[in-house]
Amino acid sequence: MRVKRFAWMGALLLVTGTAKGTPANEKTVGEAAFEQLKTLVGEWEGKNGNGPVKITYTLVAGGTALMERLQPANESEMITMYSADGNRIQVKHYCSYGNQPEMRTDILKGKGNRYSFNLVSVTGLKNPNDGHMTGLVLTLVDKDHMTQEWKHTGGGKSGTEMVDFTRKPEKAATVVPSGR
Repeated sequence: MRVKRFAWMGALLLVTGTAKGTPANEKTVGEAAFEQLKTLVGEWEGKNGNGPVKITYTLVAGGTALMERLQPANESEMITMYSADGNRIQVKHYCSYGNQPEMRTDILKGKGNRYSFNLVSVTGLKNPNDGHMTGLVLTLVDKDHMTQEWKHTGGGKSGTEMVDFTRKPEKAATVVPSGR
């Protein structure tokens, strides 16, 4: 009888949300930050030392991942996937170097406009000295401006590349005559 009573009380605590953890209707800090990153959806333009850089953001996987398609001038396209991970944001970068660094933020403490991602692991390296990304700092200046600072290493040297981006205006809708 006591076992049934304790099992029933435990189930009641879970259902009412008084058990430890985040209640089902509340977002984690990472989920709230990811909601802010979703506002990046659209096309962006910037310029680095080699010429123009284009970024397109698209929501994928039922809105649980943000896909960034980065196309620097005269270089191969790269893909970065952003997603919430508890109280963090994580990214997986599919680099033109042919490897895949995985980075994540430290535990987020609230809403902000600057996300600093640090290397957790990297797959696809043939040796540890191969070039690869080691970090990303994404700063949301306002709804139409952002900055990316990519940190990389390779051949015993480290460096950074910073690009300021501006959102491209949305294309005006074209009204098609009904034919009547």
